Amino acid sequence: MTPFTQLHSQPEDCLHCEHRYVRLFCNLPDAALEEFDRIGVLVNHAPGAKLFSEGDAVRNVFVLCSGQVKISTTSRDGRTMILKIAVPGDLLGLNAALADTPHEVTAETIEPCVIKTIRREQFVKLLETHAPASMKAAQSLSLEYGTVFRDARRLALSTTAGGRLAQLLLEWARSARCGDAEMKFTMALTHEEIANMAGTSRETITRLLSQFRRQQWIRVHGSRVTILNEAELDKLTA
Repeated sequence: MTPFTQLHSQPEDCLHCEHRYVRLFCNLPDAALEEFDRIGVLVNHAPGAKLFSEGDAVRNVFVLCSGQVKISTTSRDGRTMILKIAVPGDLLGLNAALADTPHEVTAETIEPCVIKTIRREQFVKLLETHAPASMKAAQSLSLEYGTVFRDARRLALSTTAGGRLAQLLLEWARSARCGDAEMKFTMALTHEEIANMAGTSRETITRLLSQFRRQQWIRVHGSRVTILNEAELDKLTA
């Protein structure tokens, strides 16, 4: 059973969320957001909770309010590839919900997460009733396509492991920025998992992170990573 604790008997009031205007789907007109509040349930998930697994029938759509979620897929021989790390503001399960097909990926929390859960039928009705919500969903799908494209480009065209790692670090920092001047994020993945995404070995990731720290391109304090020299990391991705 998925470990969770329901936080409120009523959904959170998204109208007064401080992040409302900087997150794509949450930035809705008041009427649409009030309806979203009414049909959504706020849930606190522990690390390691599976929101859905590859092949599951679609039942819900999820909006990540805080924390990080690992999106992955598994081959027939049991090999797992991490496709994305979802960050606050991301819609999870959207493609399967709109197509009414089984989930094509697995979504698992990698740190404590607060997630708004909406039944698929109610979410689809929200999109049918409120045109701005429908447009935001379309924009979210477009961003998903862009993410897939960048990931394919990183693995296929980047000639160095350093370039692939630099691109990952920059993508995570930019996603977590939310208008802040400082580029920082929580790196909840292990070096083995980062290596999976960068198409290299765990030892190489450990060596490169140490190198980036010595060159003062990044600062690492526990699981917190701060980008100190965006320009130099950008050069590696070219």
